[in-house]
Amino acid sequence: MSVFNSLSRREVIVTFGGVLLAIFLGALDQTIVATALPDIVAELGGFTHYTLISTSYMISSTVLIPITGRLTDMFGRKWFYIGGIAIFILGSLLSGLSHTFTQLVLFRAFQGIGAGIMIANAFAVIGDLFPPSERGKYQGFVSAIFGLASVVGPTLGGFLTDTISWHWIFYINIPLGIVVIALFVLYFPALRPEARRHRIDYAGMVFLVLTTVPLMLALTWAGVQYPWVSPQIIGMSGFSLVAGVVFYFLELRHQEPILPLNYFTDRIVSISLAVTFLTGFGMFGAIIFIPLYFQGVLGLSATASGSFLTPMMLGVVTGSITSGQLLARTGGHYKIQGIVGITIMAVGLALLSTMTIQTSYLTAVIYIVLTGLGLGTTFPLYSVVIQNAVPYKVMGVMISSVPFSRFIGGTLGLAVLGSLMSTRFAAHFIDQLPAGIKTLIPMDTLTSMANHPQVLVSAQNQDALMKTLAQFGGDTSQIYSQIIEALRQSLVYALHEIFLISLAVTVAAFVVSLFIREIPLRRQHDAA
Repeated sequence: MSVFNSLSRREVIVTFGGVLLAIFLGALDQTIVATALPDIVAELGGFTHYTLISTSYMISSTVLIPITGRLTDMFGRKWFYIGGIAIFILGSLLSGLSHTFTQLVLFRAFQGIGAGIMIANAFAVIGDLFPPSERGKYQGFVSAIFGLASVVGPTLGGFLTDTISWHWIFYINIPLGIVVIALFVLYFPALRPEARRHRIDYAGMVFLVLTTVPLMLALTWAGVQYPWVSPQIIGMSGFSLVAGVVFYFLELRHQEPILPLNYFTDRIVSISLAVTFLTGFGMFGAIIFIPLYFQGVLGLSATASGSFLTPMMLGVVTGSITSGQLLARTGGHYKIQGIVGITIMAVGLALLSTMTIQTSYLTAVIYIVLTGLGLGTTFPLYSVVIQNAVPYKVMGVMISSVPFSRFIGGTLGLAVLGSLMSTRFAAHFIDQLPAGIKTLIPMDTLTSMANHPQVLVSAQNQDALMKTLAQFGGDTSQIYSQIIEALRQSLVYALHEIFLISLAVTVAAFVVSLFIREIPLRRQHDAA
């Protein structure tokens, strides 16, 4: 039974309220950064590594999620939670102080460590407080908080970027984080599982990191910093494979492994994680690249771009709340709900792939709302499904496997889609240019434009481009207009392919979801 069963109703409410505040803190950081990314790369450089700011954060947070889930199953959640928030706040401060692209990437990775600990605890505590049959309803509160952060985050991020600087999108986390820590120290119950001596799987932790990090780095750098078949990429991938094999055998032999592999062979668990992985790929592809469409193609400011991303988040919230309520009130028909949600998401991605320079704002908003609605429908489902299929003693690590799978899928999506965007954009830009421009302007200058198209989102870079073009003679204004048009067309072309790949992966998630087995949701934490 749950160690939280002894709490009074008031204590449950206070505990759950603290968890919601922590969720708001993490959700705000994710959404507030998305709309500022174009301005960040415009100031610090690194368009070809556009996704690395998000990828570094996701890699570090992803690795910490299952480790934290397992350790809190053994030793309790309170001080892990407080430590994670403290790391997150320090990472936010350092990220805001960054003056180079490399610094920002490293500090975002450090911030992600805190985020991973927070995410693992948030999911686990909700499982502590409520049995599987009730968790769908309370996922609605979680979605409402995520929705509030999603509404505030993009607009606030754009406003801070346009009026002060992008550095303040990180500083904003600090006062909120301090408040959350104070509440957790004062009110979060210091409850622990059964008191007994545990054997911590240190080797498993090390080889989980050695398996995950090199693989994600290889995927991030492949096709961008190094060729896909370069010694660096092949070496990191091979190292990850060997570490993964060692990790597998270590987990089989350990009494209390970081990942209890026997539970992952359950068909319900394995299919749920596969669907979560695939939808994560599509989710992060859409969220990260939609602001680039609004700013780079439609020419909106960061503030306006953020306000247009907000409807997608509201769609996510609406889908998640509705799905959670249906799951709790209709007996837990999670298979049907999953199929419906994935179908809606696929339709939205298909429509996003049709957008052009002439697409209206209203049309684009309708498409992203539809995508968010389908994605949101899947959010509460698979967490509840997995909790319902495993015993309470491993709930922390098993429920942590859901965001772990989603973030692994998202990291893979960012890596593959980011690499594709850079290569396809550059190739298409050169092809789109009129022959006269190719004759007038040296090819190395044009190649530089193709690899650093910050001119689409930065007035400063636009002025610099005009000055550069004036050196080559001819009608500078006309040449400038032709280059800007080619850049926009190339960005549309690259984003079209990105959304199509996200669609293909989402269709694969639909097929996998057809095979999940449906069982009744338990009304207590453990089966009788």
